[in-house]
Amino acid sequence: MLASPVEGGDGRDERDGRGGPPAILETNVPSTVVQENALAIVVESNVPIAMVTVTREGTFQTRSGMFKMKDWIGKEWGTRIMNERGKDLVVIKPTPELWTQVLTHRTQILYLPDISMILMKLELKPGSVVLETGTGTGSLSTSLARTVHPTGKVFTFEYHAERAAKAKEDFERHGIDDIVQVTTRDTQADGFPEEFHGMADAVFLDVPSPWLVVASAHACLKPDRMLCSFSPCIEQVQRTLEELNEFGFSGFETIEILTREHLVMKDADL
Repeated sequence: MLASPVEGGDGRDERDGRGGPPAILETNVPSTVVQENALAIVVESNVPIAMVTVTREGTFQTRSGMFKMKDWIGKEWGTRIMNERGKDLVVIKPTPELWTQVLTHRTQILYLPDISMILMKLELKPGSVVLETGTGTGSLSTSLARTVHPTGKVFTFEYHAERAAKAKEDFERHGIDDIVQVTTRDTQADGFPEEFHGMADAVFLDVPSPWLVVASAHACLKPDRMLCSFSPCIEQVQRTLEELNEFGFSGFETIEILTREHLVMKDADL
């Protein structure tokens, strides 16, 4: 669900050592080969299965046997690499989309169709400041970081201390901890910190009772900027809409995204 306030605040406006963008955002880095200590996505049978740090002494075990990481170093990204059993896998550069497919689930996560719509509707761009509550596993946070990189910031809040600590570890490993700041805080009870009043270009809510955060979100948003609330139940949507109306938000959209995959085959026997 998306909405924009009619009026808002006061309008205030693990690195790889190469000095380039953060590791998981390296879509434009000129390096074409796998380097030691790089983050890499492992793909087996066309399915991403893990993200690993490549080390000369490291190994990676799959159902196809063991692969020695030293054989990966110096190979071009996307190369099909064989092990001693003649089985293969592919090592490719990480992206937020691939990370979403291989991360360890600590909570329910958002996937690409929802993430894409959220990023577009929030009207984000490099330099934007985003407030997120409900960090969870950090799937959306990572995509938010790429969108606002290099000069923007993502301030994300998670009430569960252990999940917040794990997310912080992931952001540090991915090299985006200078863009994403995670804080342990129950925004449903305490709202966003007052220091963010009038500073946010966008607010994203992914909590059980998002209507409890609307007042604080309104105080944080710059005029005419966007709020998005992600809820699985229509009852949550209805109650949040009532609260948004109370605070003068307008331009409501309630969206459900359904995807359908098509298998295209040549000379299929129908």
